[in-house]
Amino acid sequence: MEDVLELYARKHDEREPVVCLDERPVPLRDAARDGTAMSPGKIARVDYEYVRRGTANIFCIIEALTGRRLTHATRDRAGPSFAKALKRIARRYKRARTIHLVVDNLSTHSEKCLIDALGPQQGRALWRRFTVHFTPKHASWLNAAEMEVSLVVRECLGRRRIGDLATLRHEVSAWNRRADRKRRGINWTFRVADARRVFRYAGLVTSRSRH
Repeated sequence: MEDVLELYARKHDEREPVVCLDERPVPLRDAARDGTAMSPGKIARVDYEYVRRGTANIFCIIEALTGRRLTHATRDRAGPSFAKALKRIARRYKRARTIHLVVDNLSTHSEKCLIDALGPQQGRALWRRFTVHFTPKHASWLNAAEMEVSLVVRECLGRRRIGDLATLRHEVSAWNRRADRKRRGINWTFRVADARRVFRYAGLVTSRSRH
């Protein structure tokens, strides 16, 4: 935990950007039937019936300090898709000495995954472009990309039904371009000292409650 918090406390350094990545599964749904045209002045009724079209994934990727984004939709979050997401990041920061990457403990977040997807030479070379920081188990809230997930859900997906991957990709790409231009960063204020105080207090409470 403190490793990630110390990373967030650093000043911006173009040679060592801090990039956060998280995945968001998205159900693909179509309306079960065509909508009914409403008469003027009438309120449209919501048709809650839908047809499942499988699932897709959104890689939510943000450099928290600068608000630079590479959020995009994919068919899934499997190894090859994760490898392509890291290649996108590596291209964006091709002049960086190393890219600090914050991710959770999903099994695909590994060098082996890249090797399986790209082969030993390319996989290892891509993995070496990153200094990976894993959030602790049961503490995914430490990944600032979860805030990016929240923004995508509210501002892009909403309550709309999206029935195919092509449409999802188009909508997420358009949202990413708008958000990237605005450079809305994340002001992470929870520091190591705060964590030590909060969790030390929580530990004391737990210890006393046992007696």
